[in-house]
Formats: sequence, structure tokens, C-alpha cells
Amino acid sequence: MPLQPVILSGGSGTRLWPMSREAYPKQFLPLTSEHTLFQETVRRLDGLDEEHPRQAIGQTDPLVVCNEAHRFLVAEQMRILGRHPAGILLEPKGRNTAPALTLAALAATQAGEDPILLVMPADHTIRNEPGFRAAVADACVIARQGAVVTFGIVPSKPETGYGYIRQGQPYPSEGLAGRAYGLAGFVEKPDAETAQGYLASGDYLWNSGIFVLNASLWMRLIERFRPDIAQAAAAAFAGAKIDGAFLRLDPELFGACPSDSIDYAVMEHLSDGAAADLPPAVVVPLDVGWSDVGAWSALWEVREQDAAGNVLTGDAFVHNAHNNLLMAQHRMLAAIGVNDLIVVETPDAVLVATKDSAQDVKAVTQFLQREQRNEHRHHQQVHRPWGSYESIGQGSRYQVKRLIVKPGESLSLQMHHHRAEHWVVVSGTARVTCDDKSFLLTENQSTYIPVGTTHRLENPGSILLELIEVQSGSYLGEDDIVRFEDRYNRDPTETR
Repeated sequence: MPLQPVILSGGSGTRLWPMSREAYPKQFLPLTSEHTLFQETVRRLDGLDEEHPRQAIGQTDPLVVCNEAHRFLVAEQMRILGRHPAGILLEPKGRNTAPALTLAALAATQAGEDPILLVMPADHTIRNEPGFRAAVADACVIARQGAVVTFGIVPSKPETGYGYIRQGQPYPSEGLAGRAYGLAGFVEKPDAETAQGYLASGDYLWNSGIFVLNASLWMRLIERFRPDIAQAAAAAFAGAKIDGAFLRLDPELFGACPSDSIDYAVMEHLSDGAAADLPPAVVVPLDVGWSDVGAWSALWEVREQDAAGNVLTGDAFVHNAHNNLLMAQHRMLAAIGVNDLIVVETPDAVLVATKDSAQDVKAVTQFLQREQRNEHRHHQQVHRPWGSYESIGQGSRYQVKRLIVKPGESLSLQMHHHRAEHWVVVSGTARVTCDDKSFLLTENQSTYIPVGTTHRLENPGSILLELIEVQSGSYLGEDDIVRFEDRYNRDPTETR
């Protein structure tokens, strides 16, 4: 039975606003290394077979389950790594981790195979990756014996933001003495005093949300404990359609699927004392520098700090300041005489908070959503499958944007009812379609697209195309678009 990695990439990362946005959440950001959290998750198993040849694991390319809106981010970040996913399953709506794992199990078994699934959230970081791979190798041995395995993080402090796992007696498995335990139970997030007791006892581990089990075993368990989820996910999978590199689930059928987590749907039924006909649940302790990077304070903990405990990113300066996290993206950021602060600067928003209030950042995104403001959803630079655009100036009846089009890519064939556009090529080569005409523009050349004209912008070259677009008209919203052709098969409501 080979190992099938499954990456669950449905998180929104609202507590890492303003760097994490709904359309570009934290798993796609390079927060702890040159790679994004998603890319780190993909690369984390590199070397598994070479380091543990006796287990004959035989890992395969990952299956990715993600929000439909993030499909091009997943594909692009895999392409940058030079990796080819076993599949990218698109969720029309978020339904938590139990339906997502059910979809992955259905995909993994549709060709008649029955692999061991290693289920990993896309937004975690692990410092000691060889140690993680060693734990995965142990978990594969246990899973082959018919158990359900989860990883428990050895706690470093009395954390109140995580759920806990209570470990039971050592699990009897050849060659693994002392490295695996029966799963005695799950515990909700505790208060500070209870968390301190958990830490002192040595019997409690943080719940990592990482699982190892046989694909067919998961299907039997979800069908037993949550048949409504199993049936709805199976119906949506059966109605799925292939769209290039993606598998699109039937939106209506998947929308009817109940929402639940792996823990609540299945795992809590398997702890010590469960029915005799159920498989054993096993927890493998992990002490590998794990973090779910769930808040800015967590990022401060995992990043390298200077002698005064400060973490500085970008053009940041501190004087007589201690234990701060300063992240500058767009301009210089200076902090003097302050301690234990989080300051995050982006082109369109600045966050200032104390480290002990980091969990409250979600209140900002909730406010932005209520006010129907764009800052919770998009960055100033908006990413598209063909490249990106950003607004660099606007006023009454005009807006100026900078467009970057990747080599070989193109915008949709489209038309606007309310605005005209002027395009100026800054670098690269543009192929422009304007009604029935098609022509090339190079550096310092320009063209004009009148209101109501069918047009398309393409990059036929081998380098990035950079272009300045000046829009003018009575209405400049991104929803003023009629799309006629689109190589990316996007929904008409997806702009550009």
C-alpha cells in the first residue's frame, strides 16, 4: 500500500490579516521561508523513502483539496516547485475537513487502489522535517496494521488556543516501543489553569490535525458515523467534471453536504473504550518545532529573532524596542521604545496590535465584511491565472492600474459597457485584439480601447508583459465586464 499525501487547503487565515486575505490566504504566503506554507507542505516529505527504506513506503504525488477560488494559486505554486499533483479537487463551498477527506479518499480509491492517506493541513510549519518524516514512517507501519493514527504535538507551554489529545498506554507495535500510544480522548481548548495542569501532567498533547490511515478504512468509518456526509460527498464526486488540471465537484450536490471536522465526525468515536469492532486509534507524539501559524504571535515565535527578541521583515527599524514583530511590505516601518507589539504594513492597510491580543485580529475582517469593504478579500495586487493587476491611482471617473501578464497567457476576450481603456506597454510585448483587428505593441507603444469594443490582451513573448492601463468612464467597477471567451473556464462572475 503506497502512501498518498493529501493536502487540505481550505483555510482562510483571517487572524493573519492584512497579509492573509480571503482571495489569497496564509497558506499561499512565504511566511517562514522562501517557500509558501503550501509549498513547504508539499516539500515536507522529500527524502521519506530514502531515509526509511525498510518501510518501503513508496509515496506518490499529493492530492490537493482546495477552495475553487484558489485553484490557480495551487496550480501555480505546484508549477513553481516543478511538481505534478495527483489531483486538485475543487470545493464549491467550504464544508470543513471530514467532507474534504472523504473526497480525497474517493479520488484515491477510484482506480481500485487502496493507499494509506497522510492528511495534512496546508498552513502548518515544521522546523525539524527529518523528525517529521521519521514519525510518518512509524505511522505508516501502524496504519498498515489497521489502526487510525494521529500526531500529537508535545506542548512547549500551557497553550489555550489549541485542542488537546490525552494519550493512553503505549501502543504495542514491533520496533515502535515508546513512540506511539493509545488515544485516550480529545479535549476542547482549555482555560489557562487547565492548560497548565495538562502541561504539568505530561499526558496531554496538542491536536495537530494530521492523520494517517487507510483510504478504505476512512470510507467505512465515515459511512458508519456520518452517512449523511458520506452520501453527499459521494454524490458530488460522482457528478464531478474534469476541467483541465482540476476536478470540479457538482456545486449543488456538494452544497447539500453537512459541515463537520475529522475529529467530531469520526475520531472522537475511536478513543479508548470504543466498540470492539472499531479499529484502534493511536497517537504518535511529535516534538519537531510544529506550529499552525494561527496568529501573528505564533509567527513571532517561529521566526528568527534578534538579540532584543524582535522579528523584522522588509524595510523595518527598531530602537530601544523588544519582542516585537514588524513586517513592512510597501514603505519603511520604524518602532521606538515599544515592546510586545505586532505591526504589519501592506500597501492598503496597517495592523497594530499587542501580541496578547493577536487572536482578536479576526474582528477586523468581520468588520470589513459587514461594511462590504474590499480589504478583507483582496490585496491591492490582485492575482489572476494570467498574472496580476493593482490599482496605483484613482479619482472621479478615472483609475490607473498596473497589469502584469505572464508569458504565453492572456486575458479573456471581453467588453465593457461603461469605461474606455488606454494601454501603455512598459516592458515586454503585447498582442492586442480590438474588434476585428489584431496587432502587436512593444515598449513605449500604446493603444485605445473605446467603450463597447470587444478586446483581448495577450503576452506572446517569453518575458513578463508589464502594462499601464488608464480607465475612464462613468463606472469603473470590476463587474463591468462581458466575457466572450476565456481559456481558464472561469465563472462569468470572476472578473478579468
